[in-house]
Amino acid sequence: MVKLGLGSTTEEDAEELNSSSVPLYATYNDRIRPLLDAVDKLRQLKVMKEGIELPTIVVVGDQSSGKSSVLESLAGISLPRGIGICTRVPLIMRLQQHSSLEPELHLEYHDQEVPTDETHVAQAIEEATKVIAGDSKGISNSPITLVVKKRGVPDLTMVDLPGITRVPVRGQPEDIYEQISNIIMEYITPKESIILNVLSATVDFPTCESIRMSQRVDRTGERTLAVVTKADQAPDGLLEKVTADDVNIGLGYVCVKNRIGEESYEDARKEEKRLFESHPLLSKIDKSIVGIPVLAQKLVQIQANSLAKCLPDVVRKINDKLSFNVSELNKLPKHLSNVADAMTAFMQIIGSAKESLKKILIRSEFDEYPDEKDMHCTARMADMLNGYSQELERRSRDSAGTFLLEEIKILEEAKGIELPNFLPRTAFLCILQSRVKEISNAPVEFVEKVWIYIENVVVRVLTYHSDSYPQLQSCTRRAAQNLMSKMKDQSVDRVMEIVEMEKLTDYTCNPEYMSKWSKLMTRRLNFMENFFSMINDKLVIEDMGEVEVEHLWGYNQAVLEQAFDMRMRIGAYWEIVLQRLVDNLALHLMYSVQNLVNREMEKEIVNELMGPSFGGIERLLDESPSVATKRERLNQSIKLLRECKDIVGNIMDRIEIPNQTVDLGF
Repeated sequence: MVKLGLGSTTEEDAEELNSSSVPLYATYNDRIRPLLDAVDKLRQLKVMKEGIELPTIVVVGDQSSGKSSVLESLAGISLPRGIGICTRVPLIMRLQQHSSLEPELHLEYHDQEVPTDETHVAQAIEEATKVIAGDSKGISNSPITLVVKKRGVPDLTMVDLPGITRVPVRGQPEDIYEQISNIIMEYITPKESIILNVLSATVDFPTCESIRMSQRVDRTGERTLAVVTKADQAPDGLLEKVTADDVNIGLGYVCVKNRIGEESYEDARKEEKRLFESHPLLSKIDKSIVGIPVLAQKLVQIQANSLAKCLPDVVRKINDKLSFNVSELNKLPKHLSNVADAMTAFMQIIGSAKESLKKILIRSEFDEYPDEKDMHCTARMADMLNGYSQELERRSRDSAGTFLLEEIKILEEAKGIELPNFLPRTAFLCILQSRVKEISNAPVEFVEKVWIYIENVVVRVLTYHSDSYPQLQSCTRRAAQNLMSKMKDQSVDRVMEIVEMEKLTDYTCNPEYMSKWSKLMTRRLNFMENFFSMINDKLVIEDMGEVEVEHLWGYNQAVLEQAFDMRMRIGAYWEIVLQRLVDNLALHLMYSVQNLVNREMEKEIVNELMGPSFGGIERLLDESPSVATKRERLNQSIKLLRECKDIVGNIMDRIEIPNQTVDLGF
């Protein structure tokens, strides 16, 4: 950090400063002047729009507080005067010590530079104000910069803001106070701002609106300096006001006398000096806080300290914002300028989307979505398959109250002129078809549910990977939805075919069927014995549980034995059927998903892309408005920040040299 070597103003310093032979300035040495120039250049580039605040002396005061007179005395030029608000836009005053006897003045606004001179500067400011804020008495937040290169002025940059008024006059908007307040708060709120609060000696300081505003953002007053004007008009009690400091002015007070009428600046300084030396009350005020020369020295001193304190942070913020914006720009999709670039980008999108889908739909890898269980697709599909299997079991449960009744009725209707100890196959098929029909909706509902889930996953993945190209998202979404609809229809057709095959015939080579049937038939003898010797309406059969048998009274033993045999055959075979319905669908879905990811998806998207509804790969060359706007904004910001970085890069050595003392020449 630079050490500036600036102490407080002593009485001896003040005596020398108030001598009419000493100019109002104390020139920066070669290491400090470039700092202020750099800040002025950054302000010209409007780096504040990037959220980077600059060290600034902000001049505020109530209307008619004498603000313009103070600035005129510091700059040695005349500013617009009149009744009401004289300053209707922020006026950035850049005062620069000039070696030439001929002053150089110009205005900067609306990206133009307008030369002027001491005689016409007030008129030039009024004309520029009209261009910005209009001919009426309204105000604007668009600033005018006044550059004054003149021998004898302090090296300062200040922002003069409109004077605070509560009551609008004719031609002013009704909310003039709110408008002025908003402008002032915008400038004084940043902690980098130094508040130069101009107070009239003729009023009580605590009642000043400018004091109330500055206290809202600088409660301790550590960055507020007060200038007390019109000291000659209200000398009584002024000493007590500035020494008591009832309003917390941390940087102290400076009392001054306003220039009167056409009085020259040299004469005004002499009269001011005489006043504070000879007036019976004002002469008691410490000489280190009176006079325009003291004010100039304090402002130069405060400005130098503020520059050294804030500039390293400004440099850091510029570098950080530049790095961030470059990173954001690099995240944007590459700007596609030809069909080859568009095709490359398209293939990259499809490739990355396919890889993501392979991970979550096939390989059970979910590193891209670690905390989103809905995207752990193989696990969720397994859950749906288990739920489907349980639903088949639920729909297949027999009613305990109708045990063997269906079999008996079917056997009665299927009997023919044949040997009585053979079970008719038509009866078996009839019962089987009835059972398959009862559960035939479950497989269809299952595949529809699975494909809805897969569609949501695929659309989400495609949308994510094509996020940089919104014009492609509608195409990929439409292609995915069309493809899911086709594949769902194919799966439904396949399921219906499986169901119809189960209805068509009874066949299995699975040895479990015979094993299960044989095991179940061992219960028949025990069932018959218990049935004919039972004393209640229910029996317990191993592997089947408790069943009601009251409705079976009246049937002979041969019929019951045949019905029991048929029931056990159906039970053993039904387990095979349910297992096939689950296994076949599981294999079909895995095959369909593989086919979807590896072949069909890319083909469908390409067909959609080249179809009449999209218009071909060339559509990718049309960058979306949001991306184009963001790219333009980032490019402009990066350009500005790089210019700012070049500016501050030239002064880094002046900021970083330790223990460097700056002599301001006082």
